Amino acid sequence: MSERELHLGLMFWATGTHAAGWRHPDARADAAYDIGLIQEVSQAAERAKFDFVFLGDRLASDPALQHSNPAQISRLEPYSTAMAIAAATTHIGVVVTANPTYSDPYAIARLMASLDHLSDGRAAWNLVTGADAAAAHNFGRDAHWDTARRYDWAEETLRVVRDLWDAAPEPDGTGARRIDHRGEFFSVDGPLDVARPPQGHVVVFNAGTSDRSRELGARDADIVFAGPQPTLAKRREYYADIKARAARHGRADHVAVLPGLTPIVAPTTEEAVALHDRLNALLVLDPEREVGDIVRAGGIGEGHQRNLTSASEVFGVDVRGNDLAAAVPSSTLAAVSEEGARRLTEITRLTRRTVDGPDRITYGDLVHATPAQLSHVVVGNPEEVADMIQEWFEEGAADGFNIYPAYVPGAVTAFTELVVPVLQRRGLFRKEYGGRTLREHLGMAVPPR
Repeated sequence: MSERELHLGLMFWATGTHAAGWRHPDARADAAYDIGLIQEVSQAAERAKFDFVFLGDRLASDPALQHSNPAQISRLEPYSTAMAIAAATTHIGVVVTANPTYSDPYAIARLMASLDHLSDGRAAWNLVTGADAAAAHNFGRDAHWDTARRYDWAEETLRVVRDLWDAAPEPDGTGARRIDHRGEFFSVDGPLDVARPPQGHVVVFNAGTSDRSRELGARDADIVFAGPQPTLAKRREYYADIKARAARHGRADHVAVLPGLTPIVAPTTEEAVALHDRLNALLVLDPEREVGDIVRAGGIGEGHQRNLTSASEVFGVDVRGNDLAAAVPSSTLAAVSEEGARRLTEITRLTRRTVDGPDRITYGDLVHATPAQLSHVVVGNPEEVADMIQEWFEEGAADGFNIYPAYVPGAVTAFTELVVPVLQRRGLFRKEYGGRTLREHLGMAVPPR
């Protein structure tokens, strides 16, 4: 990787990454199957010179997701969506999530190579092994494999896929050779019937916090997509760990770490806080009944309900039966647990409401702070959001961010038109693309055969 620069991607969930984003007036609740909107949003990210559009995937659905991550109940599969985005854009990269646990390497190599050709070198593969055990029952299996088997399978898949790309023919059909792979899980002869990708190897993303995931990311991925961490200190630790592992594989300068970031931005701080409050007011709360692990795996806020019963458990004080709009007495907030105190700090960071000031934390704030967040959230005016991005970028916590728009298209427009110009003015982010391929955006060379 060449000179270090900030990288930005767009996590595309058609109805937004906030659980109530689809209900915002600037959102399109029916956007998941609107190819025109998908292309328009991708073009907006391209005008802002983003590195890539990121298409997630999950191989099972459930109505239980409707209040945690409704955008994942029903949506287009990512390869088809990526082709449509590639056809409507010219420079922005397109990241497809493909789960090797339920795919075979020849199919992945063929599909990714095809996307790389049709996009003129802008394809990327987000390699995940899947967190949703329900997927197994959609693929004729009795159970989801454990972590060790999934990663053993994924690592061999990646080796075969890259071997197939390296042994693929030139565009004129010459130079192809067999790979005759004989491994623990696969026997693959080759060669691939699609020419070698323009990028040589399509860019590989990986995400996860387990030891196996970190090791795979550090050894084999080009981009590590970092999940949420409770504190900036933990974020720095994660970043340093990936870089140290990559250094042991001789790849310290070849792996970028990009956390997810949900920016709630408006021209003024007051407007941004009001927008954040409005989104939370649109959330559907869970009934006041049991607490605990009844949210689907992979769902936003996994393990906690959005109600005062769960808030009481998380904050360590009994707040049941109170009006959500009412301010919480300072004496109650003074008695919260250590974890509760950490979350109070987060509430103040996002809402500017405090424990004992004139604008105090409400019971509703406790409820909204109870489920785990999908990504780090920042609320503020364009300069405040840019400050946070610059701090993480310059202090060893991130090489860039995968931007999670709370609602679509409004939050995409707000970030690209309000925050990106600030980042460009500060010299942190590009004003023009330096090349056409995703590898060129990321400063990565084409791997030799």
